[in-house]
Amino acid sequence: MDSAKCSAPVKVTVDGFGTVAHPKTGAIETVKRFTWRNKAGVTVQVISYGAIITSVSVPDRNGRFDDVVLGFDDIPGYLAPNNPYFGATIGRIANRVGGGRFTLNGQVYEVTKNFENRHQLHGGAIGFDKYNWDSHVDGSVVTLTHTSPDGDEGYPGAVMVSVRYELTDDNRLVAQFRAVSTQPTPINLTNHSYFNLAGHSTGHEEIYRHILSVNADKITDTDEDSIPTGKFICVGGTPYDLRIPRELGPAMSKTMSGGFDDNFCITKGTEQGLTFVARALHPHSGRVMEVYSDQPGVQLYTSNSMPDPNNNPPIRGKAGAKYFKHGAFCFETQNFPDAINHANFPTSVLNPGAEYVHEVQYKFLTKNEDHVEVAVSKSE
Repeated sequence: MDSAKCSAPVKVTVDGFGTVAHPKTGAIETVKRFTWRNKAGVTVQVISYGAIITSVSVPDRNGRFDDVVLGFDDIPGYLAPNNPYFGATIGRIANRVGGGRFTLNGQVYEVTKNFENRHQLHGGAIGFDKYNWDSHVDGSVVTLTHTSPDGDEGYPGAVMVSVRYELTDDNRLVAQFRAVSTQPTPINLTNHSYFNLAGHSTGHEEIYRHILSVNADKITDTDEDSIPTGKFICVGGTPYDLRIPRELGPAMSKTMSGGFDDNFCITKGTEQGLTFVARALHPHSGRVMEVYSDQPGVQLYTSNSMPDPNNNPPIRGKAGAKYFKHGAFCFETQNFPDAINHANFPTSVLNPGAEYVHEVQYKFLTKNEDHVEVAVSKSE
């Protein structure tokens, strides 16, 4: 009986999470919530609205579970204008499109400008995160799908996208993005989860204590609007050298802005498939998260634009949590930002007949007091 219990498959349950109005038609749609639970007791929740990851509950070294992603208890929170894309699937283009325009096959396209009135950010005014996605459940796998029409936010071609979510019994949250298009169009999808391994409500004090490492020897240089210049900066001898694990607070304090919002260019080895991207450790709890991806970049963002507690009210999150500046970090696996406007960046163009595929895995572990890594397991 015990062996049968240990080999039990990951379970997925489905319930409702309120309703939303379609952003174009106004039709009222039901939001579904999907909950995974594995044999270790790890749980993950995703909602169909925005294909958003709303909760990831993992144990610390003593078996105490806590939710380590920021978010809201209900749909009104996710619809609020101060929601900084918590947990959302971002598209068509994650990050920035400089000047809100690009040239593709000799034609200039103007896309919506929702950043500084000059650029596009995270897909524009009504990005993929603002739609309620269709869903299909197959065992422990949930696939969410969305169709973006030709001309959506200024982009050419109708695009069909899907996100496949799965929680494994070795505590990996796997997200696989796919897309096909009827015309050549740029694509760069990502997930925008905000992590705090001390617990989503513990704030900047605990974020500063995290130890981070990123497998990157350079970053993309940007201007004052965070738009890539097309140049690269080698991280050696700079505050951006996270190849050796560093405590996050002191590392952030050495940057020009007092925090990170930068695309790190991942150092790929000779292996095929997924590459180690980054690692975060919260020493006090022992929680560890490792990130693996097949993408060339990752945006490390330390919530610099969330409310400053000295002069702004907080974002009210789950269970009444108060979210402030530097209360979380993001690892947004991606192509290089604004790649459509830089010929020396990896191409972001998806052509008809081809398929965009992007996989990211978040693996959760714990370390004991002696910093020896141990598997997350349920004590019985």
